[in-house]
Amino acid sequence: MITLKKMAICMDHSSAKLMLISGDTYSVTIIESAFTRDVKLDSLDKGETTMHNTKQQDQAKYYKEIASVIKGHDHVLLFGAGHAKTELLNLLKEDRHFDQIKFELRSTDKMTDKQEYAFVREYFSNVHS
Repeated sequence: MITLKKMAICMDHSSAKLMLISGDTYSVTIIESAFTRDVKLDSLDKGETTMHNTKQQDQAKYYKEIASVIKGHDHVLLFGAGHAKTELLNLLKEDRHFDQIKFELRSTDKMTDKQEYAFVREYFSNVHS
């Protein structure tokens, strides 16, 4: 029996919690966007166009960093309360390197760490491929 490499990502525009699942092993990595409130305020002082450009550049780097970790997995669950998961998925769909990965989107309310863990465990226990 082949063991699928599974990952769940709870994300918004500021941070992503990457949960790697392999059998009974579960590990978490956090990736944070460089576009923080302080960066926003600092770049906004230089003008709205500067702030917008800074946000786009930082968001692109953030998504690229998440994408680099996703490569090599078979099944990825993207979940969270905002639109960041959909934005990331749309970018990944444009890249042929991600064609063989099964992606699933789930909109959720904010959850505690324990609730996220239970949600991910339940999701992957119900997935057969």
